[in-house]
Amino acid sequence: MEEHKYHIFVIGYDDFNINQLKQLPLGAQVNYHAALSYEDIKSSEHVPALELFHRAESQILNSDFKPDAVITFWDFPATILAAMLAERFGLRSASVESIFKCENKRWSRTEQAKVIGEHIPCFAGFNPDDRDAFANIGLAPPFWIKPVKSFRSYLAFRVDSAADFEHHRQALTAGIDGIYKPFQELMVKSRLPGDIAGSELSCIAEAPLTGEMCTVEAYAFGDEVVCYGIVDSIREQHSNSFNRYQYPSKLPATVQQRMAELTRDVARQLDLRDACFNVEYFYNPADESVHLLEINPRTSQSHSWLFCMVDGVSQFRHQVDIALGRRPQVLPQQGEFAIAAKYMHRAFKSGVVTQVPDARRLAEISRVFAGTQIKLHVNAGDDLNELLFQDAYSFELADIYIGAADEAELEQRYRAIAAMLDIRIAPKQC
Repeated sequence: MEEHKYHIFVIGYDDFNINQLKQLPLGAQVNYHAALSYEDIKSSEHVPALELFHRAESQILNSDFKPDAVITFWDFPATILAAMLAERFGLRSASVESIFKCENKRWSRTEQAKVIGEHIPCFAGFNPDDRDAFANIGLAPPFWIKPVKSFRSYLAFRVDSAADFEHHRQALTAGIDGIYKPFQELMVKSRLPGDIAGSELSCIAEAPLTGEMCTVEAYAFGDEVVCYGIVDSIREQHSNSFNRYQYPSKLPATVQQRMAELTRDVARQLDLRDACFNVEYFYNPADESVHLLEINPRTSQSHSWLFCMVDGVSQFRHQVDIALGRRPQVLPQQGEFAIAAKYMHRAFKSGVVTQVPDARRLAEISRVFAGTQIKLHVNAGDDLNELLFQDAYSFELADIYIGAADEAELEQRYRAIAAMLDIRIAPKQC
C-alpha cells in the first residue's frame, strides 16, 4: 500500500531551508511545493503584497495537489500571506488577526501593555509626514524610531536630538511606502479594525532598551504555549549590528524561566494558537530587568541550523507538526555539537565586492570544519550600497553557521573561516 503523502506549500521557498525540512523525521511523508519563491518575496524594497497573495493563491489552486498546510519561516510579507492563505483554504494556522497583532508594532505594544506593562518600553505612534511629530511624541531623546512594520532593523534609527529626528524622519518619509503601504493593504483586505488598518501612525518611537539580547523560541498548540529554547543575540563590539546568534543561551536559568512566563502571558493576550513564534528580549544584569523587544509569529530560519547542530533536529519539526495538526515532540538533544552559532559576516564601509569564494573554496571550508554551512549574500561586482534590506550601520556579506565544543572554539573557527572566505571589497570609483 502506497504511503500517504502530505503536501505543504511554502511561502519563500529556498533550497537552503527546504533541504532542512526534507531532513526532518517526517521527510519521506511530505512533499514541499513553492507557493512563492524566496526571490518572489525578497527581490525588491517595494513589496507587491496583494499581487503576491493572488499569485500564491493561483499557484495552489492550479496545483495537482490538495494543500495540507501553508507555512513560512520568513518575515513580512510571508508570515501574513501564509496565514491568509491558510484561512483561504481552511488549513490549520494562527488567525490572521493574531498575526497582525504581532506584526504591527504599535498594536502589539498596546496589547502587551495590558498584561506585561512593566516589561515593555515607553512608546508612541507618529506620522512621519507630520513636521511637528518630534514635539508630539512625548519622549525625550535618546529613543528609537522605525516603521510599525519593519524587519532586520531596516529603516530603524536611533534619535539623540531634534536634529537627528528631523534627519531620520525624512529618511522614513522617503522609504516607508515600500513596506507600510502593502502592509496596510493587507490589513484592509483582512478587515482589521478601522483605527488599526486606517491609521496614519505608520511609525513608532520607543525608549531604548539596554542589556543582553536573546530570543525565546516557542510554539502554541491549541491553548498550550511551550518555550523550548533560547538563543543569545550578540552584537558587534562597536556597532548596533548583530555579530552572531548563539545557542544554547548563557543566561541564568531563573532569567530564562521569567522570559518563558512572560512569553506565555503575551501569546495568550495576542490569542496566538497553532503557531510557532519567537520573542526577542533584553536582560539587564545591572538591575535584573527583563524587557520584551518584539514578537515574531514564525519559526526563525536563522536559528534552525543551530537547533539541528545542538539538538539533532531543526525546530522546523515543530512547525510542520503543528501545521499538520500533530502535537510537537520534544527535540532529542542529540546533536553533534555542544554549542552553535550563526555569524553574520559584515562589512562596515561601503564599496564594491571584487572577490567572493568559489564552490571549491566553500567545499574546502566544509571539509576542514565539519558541519559548517555558508550562505553568501554577495557576488563579485556588487555595490554594497545597492544591497536590499540592510541595517543602517553595516552590510551583511555572508551567514556562517558553525558548531563547536565551547565558545572559545566557536570564535576560533569563525576567525579561520572568515579568513578562508577572503571576500574582498574595494572603494567605489567615482
